Amino acid sequence: MNHEKHDGSDLTIQEATPNWMSIAVVILTLVSLGALAVGWSASNRSRALEQKLSTLSTEVQQAKQGDEVLSQRFAKAEEIDEQLQGELSVITDRMKLTHVELNRARFQATQIKEDNDRLLSDLQKTVSGQLATKASADDVNKLGTDVAGVKSNLDTTTNNLALARGEFGTLIAKNHDEIDELRRLGDRNYYEFTVGRKNQRERVGDLMVELKSASPKKNLYTVSLYMDDARYDKKNRSVNEPIYFFIRGTRAPMEFTVNQIGKDKIAGYLSVPKTNPVHAQISP
Repeated sequence: MNHEKHDGSDLTIQEATPNWMSIAVVILTLVSLGALAVGWSASNRSRALEQKLSTLSTEVQQAKQGDEVLSQRFAKAEEIDEQLQGELSVITDRMKLTHVELNRARFQATQIKEDNDRLLSDLQKTVSGQLATKASADDVNKLGTDVAGVKSNLDTTTNNLALARGEFGTLIAKNHDEIDELRRLGDRNYYEFTVGRKNQRERVGDLMVELKSASPKKNLYTVSLYMDDARYDKKNRSVNEPIYFFIRGTRAPMEFTVNQIGKDKIAGYLSVPKTNPVHAQISP
């Protein structure tokens, strides 16, 4: 009896054991599936994160390239600004010079107009006086001569407007035609010259001229002038810039002016007042 009961309990244990293992297998299977799902989700998130990092890296690279382009443009803009500042400075200097020349021309025009008004007023008074006294035929002819003389003076005064005046009020000629105009005034003698060799003295009026250097590109020249056993060096003088000689006993200066500069050559004129000077002194 006892032996049979013992065998029955063993059978019960053997039958219960497979059920427990099945449940464990199921649980393990579910856990494995959950782990796989979690791993798959993590893998997807990792790939998405990598894509975002790649996109961000590309955007950062593009931003760096854009910053380099902006830096280059900024440097170029600074360079252009410096060039513009330099050009503006040059233009400002030229405007100042032009303003001075314009004021000088206005002043000369005002003087010429005043001279013209005075001459016309004198002419009108002369004509009125001649008509009032019923002048004879000779007087009328003389009046006509006076009118022609006044007209000539007016023409000369008008022509002087186109001529520049030097530091001491003398008219400065810039070419042969203007020199002829000054000759017609009859106030001074004009000696035109061309010095075509360096380091050799050539006579111009009462002067001896020795050309030292000539720069056509810069419009500058250097000469040595000899007068009364004295030597005067004039360095880096420009075209149409007069050099004055003060004559003792008179207020009117002699004037040495170069109008053209070539290679080892200068051309211009010497203007001398119609006096009999004994000595002359060259201005600095």
